[in-house]
Amino acid sequence: MNGGRKDVSRVLIVEDDTALSNGILFALKDDERVFKQAFDFASAQAAIKSESFDLIILDINLPGGSGLELLRQLRTESAVPIIILTANDLETDIISGFELGADDYITKPFSLMVLRARVGVQLRKGGARQSPDDFRCDEFTFAFEKMEFHKARKPVELSKTEQKLLRLLVENRGRTLQRSELVDRIWTDGSEYVDENALSVTVKRLRDKLEDKHSEPKYIKTVYGIGYSWAVV
Repeated sequence: MNGGRKDVSRVLIVEDDTALSNGILFALKDDERVFKQAFDFASAQAAIKSESFDLIILDINLPGGSGLELLRQLRTESAVPIIILTANDLETDIISGFELGADDYITKPFSLMVLRARVGVQLRKGGARQSPDDFRCDEFTFAFEKMEFHKARKPVELSKTEQKLLRLLVENRGRTLQRSELVDRIWTDGSEYVDENALSVTVKRLRDKLEDKHSEPKYIKTVYGIGYSWAVV
């Protein structure tokens, strides 16, 4: 996703408090990161449309709009890691943030050292979210463009639906994808209604082909009440 050197991470800070935004930048700054600051909803939207980022730190209460709406928009087209940083500390707020696709949720006031550590975690995970045309992990090799899939060097036959599901999980590994999002993105033939049981069946078939049937799933994880994720192992 980097626009320049591949070893430089681009971070967008969306925070309307100028002093706090500058403090965050100062705390996180090092030779391997470059930063852009946005102080309202419109400027954040403009930055995201014009540039690629490896991480977004996002306040919820922004002049001109809600950070949650920005998060919702981003998750329709991007798996960039997003850390919500906000004074909204109710349990319902936190759940809403995660359900919309946030990777982490930090409430104010907060420790800059803790923020720095969590940013490091998300940047390391983020490197795993790039489009996996050729993906290798442990005993797996997936060549999505060629539609060739191997486990322990043995070919695995996947249906088109299973391929779509696998690609979405791998592209977003480490992040939980909601069941509704998976249904919308896998069954794109214009059908007005798809039984969510179809997703459960597809997940089971994919697991049967990739996972050890005698153990708990190691890669395709169920996040109960929310959806599924490909675990970062």
